[in-house]
Amino acid sequence: MIKLYYTPGACSLASHIILNETRLPFGLEKVNLKTKTLEDGRDYLKINPRGAVPAIEISPGVVLTQNVAILPYIGNLSDIAAFRPAEGSLDRSRLLEALGFCEDVHSAFGILFTPDLPDTTRALCQKTVTRRLEQLEQLLESNGTDYLLPAGFSQPDALMAVILSWAAPLDIDLAAYPKARALRDKVFNRPATQAALKAEGLV
Repeated sequence: MIKLYYTPGACSLASHIILNETRLPFGLEKVNLKTKTLEDGRDYLKINPRGAVPAIEISPGVVLTQNVAILPYIGNLSDIAAFRPAEGSLDRSRLLEALGFCEDVHSAFGILFTPDLPDTTRALCQKTVTRRLEQLEQLLESNGTDYLLPAGFSQPDALMAVILSWAAPLDIDLAAYPKARALRDKVFNRPATQAALKAEGLV
């Protein structure tokens, strides 16, 4: 059974959502990112030396890290067509492309959580966030769907919605990005997301 190492509300929430969507059996291990420990005091760095979430333990001692690797892996185990485009197909490459774009947005948002970030650096980072949000809005407008890919809801949507949920604590105004807001809201209204939020103590 897969074990997901997560921190509440972090980008690991996307993996949690997708695991719920697939209805695969899995367990949860909460990670304290400040101390790099699990709830029972074990050293998380022995599981993931990078100390970041998410990580999944596929079998004893076999660990996969990074959403861009974990989300397609989970999709391959599911019977949901949109989660598992055929290897070598353009649809598969598009899914990976969308996950890569999510990571671009993640990087732009994530640096703003840095404490004591100099004002000049923060201003530059906020410009990057604005550019990424404009790109996201344009993408959603051009592909003619509510989601990042024509096939409908898939792994990149879960990851992007989690990243967009950080806008409020970071004081990022999404008023100018109605399609991005709609994507976030649709994903967060899904039963799988609500179940993940409840399990992580976020609702």
